Amino acid sequence: MSKTPADSAFAALAVAADALSAFAAVYTAAFLRFESGWFAIPFGTPADIYAGLWKSALVASILAYAALRSLRLYRRPQRGSFHAHVPRLVRGALLVTTAMLVGVALVRNVYEVSTGVMLLFAPVFSLLLLAERGLLFKLEIAAARRSLPTNRVLMIGTDSTAARLARLFAGDPRLRVRISGFLRSVPDETPDPGIEGANILGCARDFHKVLSEMPDIVQVIVTRPGADSALLYSIASECEKRMIRFNVVPDLFRMLTSAVEVETIDDIPLMGLRHHPLDRLGNRIAKRVEDLVVGTALLVASAPLVAVLAWLVKRESPGPAFFRQTRCGYGGKTFTIFKLRSMREDAEADSGAVFAEENDPRRTRIGAFMRARNLDELPQFWNVVKGDMSLVGPRPERPEFVEKFSEQIEHYMRRHVCRPGITGWAQVHGLRGNTSIPDRLHADLWYLENWSLALDFKILLRTLFAVRNAY
Repeated sequence: MSKTPADSAFAALAVAADALSAFAAVYTAAFLRFESGWFAIPFGTPADIYAGLWKSALVASILAYAALRSLRLYRRPQRGSFHAHVPRLVRGALLVTTAMLVGVALVRNVYEVSTGVMLLFAPVFSLLLLAERGLLFKLEIAAARRSLPTNRVLMIGTDSTAARLARLFAGDPRLRVRISGFLRSVPDETPDPGIEGANILGCARDFHKVLSEMPDIVQVIVTRPGADSALLYSIASECEKRMIRFNVVPDLFRMLTSAVEVETIDDIPLMGLRHHPLDRLGNRIAKRVEDLVVGTALLVASAPLVAVLAWLVKRESPGPAFFRQTRCGYGGKTFTIFKLRSMREDAEADSGAVFAEENDPRRTRIGAFMRARNLDELPQFWNVVKGDMSLVGPRPERPEFVEKFSEQIEHYMRRHVCRPGITGWAQVHGLRGNTSIPDRLHADLWYLENWSLALDFKILLRTLFAVRNAY
C-alpha cells in the first residue's frame, strides 16, 4: 500500500519517541543502579552519577534508531496487532544493549561507563519502548479510523483469494484501502459468495474501459491470472503508463501460498517451489530441542493448575477428568491427544464428530471457562515431551476430518510434514473451531514456509492473547 502523509508523520513520531525512550532509559538505569538502594555498590557511588551520561544516552538513541530500523519497525503502513510486534521490539532493545556493552568495553579506558548501568538499560529500555509503542499503536489506529480511505484498489479476479484480500483490507483501517470494484478474470468465472454482485464491474477485457471511468485507482491486483498473457501484459503496461501499482498473486500450480524461489539460467528466470525451512535437519533438531526444553518447563509449571482444573471437572460432571482422542500427526500417523475434559462425557453420542461452536450446549461450566482461556490444552505439554506434538505447528485434526478435507481441499496433506502444535499461526489469527478450512490451511502453510525459532516464540507470546473463536 502507498504511504500517506499520516503514515510518514507516525513513522517520524515513532523515531522521536524511540530515541527519547533510549535517552531516558540510560538515566533511569543510572538512577536504579546507584540511587534506588536496590543494588549493592561494592566500589562506592561515583561523585557525580550523571556527569557526561548524556554521551551514552545520545549513542543509545542513535543505536535505537539503527536497530529498530533494521527490524523494519518504522515501515508504514504497519500491519498486524501490537503484541505481534512485541518480539521484534524486545529484540531491538537487546540489540541496542549488546552494542552498548561492546562500546563500554572499547571506551572504558577513555570514558568511565558503568557496566551495571548498561545491563539495567535492557529491561528499562524494553519497558519504555513497549509502553510508548503501545500508545502510538492506539493513536495510529484511532487516526486511521477517522480518516478516509485514500488507496483505491481494483481487483481482477472474483475468487476466494480476492474475497479474502477484500476482508483483510476492510479489517485494517491503517491500510486506508477501499476496493473500487472487481473484474472477473474470465467471463464465465463464478464469483466467491463473499463478493457482492453489485461490486463486479465486468471482466478483465473491460479493464481499459473501467479504468477510464475510475481515474482515482492507485493499485490493481490480479488474484487469478486466468486471462491470456497478452491481455495481462496490456493491463500491466497501462498501469505502468498511469503510474498505478500492479500486483499479481502467484498462481503457480494453483498453490495456496507464494512459497516460490527463482533461479536464472542465463537470462531466463525459472520459478519453482521453495524448500521448507523444516526440511533441513539442523532446523528440525533445533525445533525438537525447543519443544523438549520449553515443553518440559511448561509441563512442570502447569502441573498444579492442571490438578486443580481436573478436580473442578470431576466435581461438576461425571466422567474422567482427562479427555483422550485420536488425532492425525506427523506424516498422517495417528496418536492420542490429551486434554482436560470440557464437555459432557456423552457429548458426541448422537451427533458424531463435529466441530465445537459458539455457546456449544455440550460444554460444562468449567469447560467453557477453560476453553475460553485455552486451559484445556495444558495436558498436551505431555504430548510435546513425548514427541507426538510440537509447541507450535498446525493443529492436529481428527482422522475423519482429515479424510474429508484431503478429498475436498487441494494440498491439505502438506500440513502434515511436521509435528502438529498446541498452538499455531492459524490459531493466533482466530482461525479455529468452526472457521474456514481453506483459510486455516493457508495460515498453516505460511507458517511452514516461514518457520524460524523467533516465529515460534512470537506465536507462543501471541497465544496468551488469542481468545477469538476460543469456544
